[in-house]
Formats: sequence, C-alpha cells, structure tokens
Amino acid sequence: MNKTDNSQPAHITRGRKLAQAVKDSKAPAISRAAAILRLLGRSDTPLGVQTIARELDLVPSTALNVLRALVTEQFVNMDPDTKRYSLDAGVLTLARQWLGRDQFTSLAQPVLDRLSHTHDVTMLGVQISGLDNIIVVSCSEAGSNFQLRAEVGSRFPVFVSATGRCIAAFSDCSNVDLKAQFDKLRWDEPPAYEEWLQQIEQTREQGFAMDTGNYISGVTVVAVPVWNSRGQLSNALVALGIGSALLRSGLAELQQALTEEARKLSSRLGG
Repeated sequence: MNKTDNSQPAHITRGRKLAQAVKDSKAPAISRAAAILRLLGRSDTPLGVQTIARELDLVPSTALNVLRALVTEQFVNMDPDTKRYSLDAGVLTLARQWLGRDQFTSLAQPVLDRLSHTHDVTMLGVQISGLDNIIVVSCSEAGSNFQLRAEVGSRFPVFVSATGRCIAAFSDCSNVDLKAQFDKLRWDEPPAYEEWLQQIEQTREQGFAMDTGNYISGVTVVAVPVWNSRGQLSNALVALGIGSALLRSGLAELQQALTEEARKLSSRLGG
C-alpha cells in the first residue's frame, strides 16, 4: 500500500529529502544517524557505504564513521562478507519502549481489534506528525481471505487518502499550501482539486472523511480524527476495506462506530 508523494522514484525522492534535512540540521551528527536509520529502514536490501553516502549526499568516510557508531550501539548490523548494512534488533528496543508508553496505542489497540472483527475491515491507528507524515502505530487485520495490510511504522504523505482529508479539514493550512501539497500526491484515481476541497468541507461538517477508490482503486478508506489534551489533532482511526464489500456489510454502521470510538478515545486522552 505504500506510495510516494511525487512522480520521482521513491528511493530518490526520500534520499533527497533526508539529505536536505541533514544539511539544514543544527545537530548534523544526530541528523546523519537518523537519516541513515531511516534510509536503511526503507530499503528492502542491505546497503553499502557508497550507496548510503550517495543517497544522503554524505562524504563516504563520514557515512562510515556514523555506521560504525550505529553498529556499536546495535542499531545497525554489518554483514562481514558483503560489507553491507541493515537495521539491527536494537531499534526494536526503542520502538517497544515507545509503544509501551504511548497512551493512544495502548488505548486504541483493543478498539481496532473489535472494529476489525465486527466489520471485517483492516483497522489502523495512525499518529499525525505535524504536516510531515502519517505514521502507522497500531493495526488489526480483517479475518477475510482478501486482506489489506499496512505495517506498523509505515509512513504516508500527510494529505493522502481519507486521513489527509481529516488533517486538511482541521488544520490551518491556506488554500495555497493545500494546492501545493495536493499537486504532489499520487492517486490511482485522482480527484479534481475542487472536488477534494469539497470533500474537506464535508469532513468538517460530518466529523469523518472518506476516500472511495481515489488513493487505491476499489478500496474505501474511512478516517476519524482523535484529539489530544491540547486540543490538537494528534491521531486518527482508519478503516480500509473493499468498497463493494463495505457497502454490502454496512458502511453507515462502520462510520458511526468509528466516530463513536474516536470520540471516546479523544475523551480518554483529554481531548
């Protein structure tokens, strides 16, 4: 289900963004380590020093020094035969500690499991990181033979699909900013910009957003905002299912259930 937010190859686009983030950072050593971890996390195969340095616009010796430090901390593994690098188990320790302390994740998981079982949909709990990314922090898959899947840790462009409509509806972005972000998005069946704006307004009115086959052809996505104690849109509950199946099984009931559960979660989070 992963898609990139522009027309360039994903690894090139992401590598350039990471490289720019390193250049702009006031703590370059930390930014270099974070960029390397993100690059390795997105790669399907281990990467060599030269490839990492090229993707992140680093001097190879600098990349090697950072990699050696990450290997020492067990965040990165180096294959002695191929001299290629991949993520190591140390990152799981950090992730597990965060997941164990994150209130939304612990409160949302039983809700996702219940909704997934009741409505036979794939459920996601996502964290909204400002106007940068949507990050999947919890999930529960449907029991049907045909499953839609998104892994914990997956990142998506912030304004994409139904969740993006929620963020656009309840953020203070100007129309100029929205148009610039919209033009970067990739869809299977893209809506017209004016149609997208109308859907955002409808999201404000009804309290949830819908994507009926725009992002992924044939797939309906329903997203409902969850608010934190500071009154900010911090998370969302997201349901994914085959459009025709959802219509047969009760789309209105799913929308109502999602809205009610999101309201309860927001209340428990102090929102």
